[in-house]
Amino acid sequence: LALYFHIGEREEKCIIEDTPSDTLVVGNYKVQRWDIHKHDFLESAPGLGMFVTVTSPSGEVILSKLYGPQGTFSFTSYLSGEHIICFQSNSTRFAVIAGSRLRIHLDIRVGEHFLDESAVQAKDKVNEVHVRLQHLIEQIHHVTKEQDYEREREEKFRKTSEETNSNILWWAIVQTLILISVGIWQIKSLRDFFISKKLV
Repeated sequence: LALYFHIGEREEKCIIEDTPSDTLVVGNYKVQRWDIHKHDFLESAPGLGMFVTVTSPSGEVILSKLYGPQGTFSFTSYLSGEHIICFQSNSTRFAVIAGSRLRIHLDIRVGEHFLDESAVQAKDKVNEVHVRLQHLIEQIHHVTKEQDYEREREEKFRKTSEETNSNILWWAIVQTLILISVGIWQIKSLRDFFISKKLV
């Protein structure tokens, strides 16, 4: 996931990352500040830092740290589900002039295990093959975990759909019974009315 978004200084912006349990999430970001004179975002925002906060699906804060104008953060998801990643600048300027726009470039990688190139470039070919094989096995484990999580979500969605369909069916049956009961009551009321007026 690679994207960029705009926020104001002191404003908090959050994104949701849906991840399976026991998965490494690594994020790289860079902050740019809007320059009023150049009418463009400057390549860097010196002196400006970002508070990064990550909240688990259970509401537990698993990461809360101040970083510089660009940096890397990482966390491991202990629960599967939606993790909320929030960014807020540490601007100390007065609120009156703290309305400057910031652009945050963000790259999030889920479940990636990075290959150690120094180990790969070892002279020993057996070690090189072993390292690459380990890396491949880790990636296979991640794909399997991701598939299990998607299967879990699909099953939960299917159960919810079946429950909804069942509720709709029962509601339709109840409505039909109510309509039949009202119809019978109206017919009986009309019949009794006609009999009382000696029209039948």
